[in-house]
Amino acid sequence: MEQKSILVGVGGGIAAYKSASLCSLLVKNGFDVQALMTEHATRFIQPLTLQALTKHPVIFDTFAEPNPSEIAHIAVADRAKLYVIAPATANLIAKLAHGLADDMVTTTALAATCRTVVAPAMNVHMYDHPAVQENLQILRDRGVIVMDPGEGPLACGYTGKGRMPEPEDIVSVIKALLEEQQDLEGLHFVITAGPTVEDIDPVRFLTNRSSGKMGYALAAQAISRGAKVTLVSGPTHLNPVPGAKMVHIRSTEQMLRGVQEAMADADVLIAAAAPADYRPVQVFGHKWKKSDGLPELALEETPDILATVSRSRREGQTIVGFAAETRDALSFGRRKLESKGLDMIIVNDVSQPGAGFDVDTNQVVVISRTGDVDTLPMMAKSSVADRILTRVKALRNSVDGERTG
Repeated sequence: MEQKSILVGVGGGIAAYKSASLCSLLVKNGFDVQALMTEHATRFIQPLTLQALTKHPVIFDTFAEPNPSEIAHIAVADRAKLYVIAPATANLIAKLAHGLADDMVTTTALAATCRTVVAPAMNVHMYDHPAVQENLQILRDRGVIVMDPGEGPLACGYTGKGRMPEPEDIVSVIKALLEEQQDLEGLHFVITAGPTVEDIDPVRFLTNRSSGKMGYALAAQAISRGAKVTLVSGPTHLNPVPGAKMVHIRSTEQMLRGVQEAMADADVLIAAAAPADYRPVQVFGHKWKKSDGLPELALEETPDILATVSRSRREGQTIVGFAAETRDALSFGRRKLESKGLDMIIVNDVSQPGAGFDVDTNQVVVISRTGDVDTLPMMAKSSVADRILTRVKALRNSVDGERTG
């Protein structure tokens, strides 16, 4: 396996001794391993042990900066292809769930943009506690891979669920995730996100409630799986996606031009944005005053980005649309799929709680041009993005098979 950088975060529990076996197995499998420890973890296993196994100094002091040219927790997070935290104690899980960062393991977790795997280890009653289960669900909803602990005799004397997963099992999960992450290598995705804005005057404008979170999640997941990504984004409050070429636009016309330019050498368009459908025929040069009376606001349609790009697509390009509906979602979604000549459409009913705008979850139905319908459960938008990308890849593989068959 090509050498990839793996972060191993070690929490302060008796299962910390297993982290030595985990690091050793990862190194034997060709990974470059950087170990991080909490201060409590150093009470159970010496950092020197993990240093000898990984051939890298172990980082456990948040104020120790061995390289003055970089910030340690930022640098290791940027280099990592995957972050595994094992063992993850109840305390550590709570910090991860609520964004606390008072040690190297949790501080680095906030800086990491790669996939994260958490391997819980604790007493059976602690693991079953509602607070711990809620915290684990928070992590799952964010797209963190939470491994189930093993069952058996525990160090505390109890028998039950709470044993840290075996190092061999953790390595198998890591391999599978990394192989999956690179399955889009060589493909160029153009992804649109957020709303567009159509000015009425220098102060007022027409827009919609789109936050851009779904499109940004798609961009981040596509990059993590090896794709080249151009993200054409309307105005949002979101941070740029690391690794993506960011094209910031304001109006629907500008978004169309940005997409057309990027599609010149792209393989896939995923149109997750919510462009404004109408714009004022006349844009007032100055702020319209109430004293001027009620303005007559004549509207015209904005360009249809999906239909325009679909008509001019090159052979081999895949075009995926989104349909945000409030009624008869499947019916309208199928109609849009056909009328715009799409390969796939993602339909969601934004009137449903947790599936609308400006939330971190979504519940969608994926409809392909072959008639396949796949209803996904409510989940974090990062997880929805991962499922969509997997279906896009499968669609492209099936089309390529038909061409060569």
